[in-house]
Amino acid sequence: MSIHGDDALADVLSWTLPKVEINQPERARAQARRALQEGDLFETEHSAIPLLMALRTLQPDDAGDQELLGRARAALLAQANIALDASEDPASLRYAQRMGNVLRTLWPDMKEVGDYLDKVDRAERAFDMTNRGYILLRSGRLDDPAGALVTFRAAQALWPQQIASAQGIAAVEALLIARAQTRAQAGDIAGAEALLKRARNVRNDPRTLAVARGRVEMARVEYLRRLGDAGMIALASPEGLQFARERLADMLRISRPADRLAVVLRERIDTVSHYGAFRPGEVFSDEMPDASRGPSMVVLPTGTFLMGAEAGEPDSVVDEQPQHRVDFARGFAMMRHEVTVGEFRRFVAATNYQARANQRGHSMIYDVRSGNFARVSGVDWSSGYDGRPAADDMPVLHVTAWDAEAYAAWLSEQTRAHYRLPSEAEFEYGLRAGNQGIYPWGNGAPPAGVDNFAGARDVSPRGLHWNNAVAGYGDGWWGPAPVGSFRRNAFGLYDMGGNVSEWIVDCWHKGYRRAPANGAAWVNPGCRTRMYRGGAWASAPNQLRSAWRVAGGVDTTNARVGFRLVRQL
Repeated sequence: MSIHGDDALADVLSWTLPKVEINQPERARAQARRALQEGDLFETEHSAIPLLMALRTLQPDDAGDQELLGRARAALLAQANIALDASEDPASLRYAQRMGNVLRTLWPDMKEVGDYLDKVDRAERAFDMTNRGYILLRSGRLDDPAGALVTFRAAQALWPQQIASAQGIAAVEALLIARAQTRAQAGDIAGAEALLKRARNVRNDPRTLAVARGRVEMARVEYLRRLGDAGMIALASPEGLQFARERLADMLRISRPADRLAVVLRERIDTVSHYGAFRPGEVFSDEMPDASRGPSMVVLPTGTFLMGAEAGEPDSVVDEQPQHRVDFARGFAMMRHEVTVGEFRRFVAATNYQARANQRGHSMIYDVRSGNFARVSGVDWSSGYDGRPAADDMPVLHVTAWDAEAYAAWLSEQTRAHYRLPSEAEFEYGLRAGNQGIYPWGNGAPPAGVDNFAGARDVSPRGLHWNNAVAGYGDGWWGPAPVGSFRRNAFGLYDMGGNVSEWIVDCWHKGYRRAPANGAAWVNPGCRTRMYRGGAWASAPNQLRSAWRVAGGVDTTNARVGFRLVRQL
């Protein structure tokens, strides 16, 4: 058995048999019995063992003294084992070591003493290992080959009943779990799981590990939430898209298949990538400087469609071909209905704008009496199809493509958004609304109330009927109807296939060879021939086809053509 420490500690652990002078043996025996009964065994000359050892020297053959000494030795061994079993602190271990020195001094050859001294030695080495284990623990060396865990386990193997080594092993597990939770809170889930695996190898306590896994999972979900929130907040500004994508990448590294947080952010990023701050199908209106609202818009979804007429389509012409694919990688918003007289009136009042019909003093109207179109003086944007004043909810007519672009420029300035005439591809995409049939509604006869065009059942104020009309159809109007009076299409747009035809930004081109495939306008600088698309209140069946297109001088005004705008997102 070794003794550690300085000289003062050596004095505590060492023991020398106290000198005892006996003048009255019987009195000394009585005193020894009393000390033995009280457990005072070896410390002073009045203790049981020093007294009995002196009596044995004085009277070596006394059987009673030998019996008392044997009892004292047994009591000392019992005390020593109790102290050793309780040696969880240095004081208890030193006391056990001191009693070991007494036993070794007096009975070095006894087997019981040798066994006890071996136990003391193992306890002392276990105590030293445990102390070293805690030093390693504080330095952060937890479970490496020469770290705290190995040291604690070695101490436990030497002295299984030592609580401190078991507590050290539990502390290693706890620190690994704490590190795992910290890693998880920082988003390092792989690192956290690796630490949990190391923690499982410490004690493999299912309950503790279940709690630890739960905490790491909570930290993972919380980190996901923080990343998702940061990404969503960033998407509120146009320059935040890349930041949001980086946060999504971070989320995907730690996401589970059942996690919805990353899915939500990815869907929102996709939406913003294609639609800015909007969502497909969303209806909105921009705020004007006086806190009123601009025209009602709807966000069209991204997608792909076949533009133009299929080869062999009835009533089609070569200018509507070849049918070709157009891809819209980014969404855009379109006015839900044509620009109204009231909306155009607001523009004119704010700017004193002089539309082309005002400058010329005339436009082309429908003459109700003759049933023909005629040029009439005094007609402008505020007039209806028949030249009479139009209500504010009617589509504005008698405007040129330039007038439409002037309105778009004013609206853009007022809302600080970019409004413009639609491209031909955008208009046909909105007109079809996912339907690749011959007509906006599909193929065959039109359903009731689908739109406003020349129906065989329509009757003019003078009792006239259309010469070339859709058989069996009537919409109740001879002339344009208030905007939004008929069924909206699958994209939420009204009057795309009827009511009034609409100006397009594209210049006229014969056919679609070399046409843009991304939905952009096909323009030539300074061109004076534009197009308008979509059927009107007086359109014959062949003009109701989704692929129908017609050219018009950019300066043309008449009772059949109005416009609507699109807005960049």
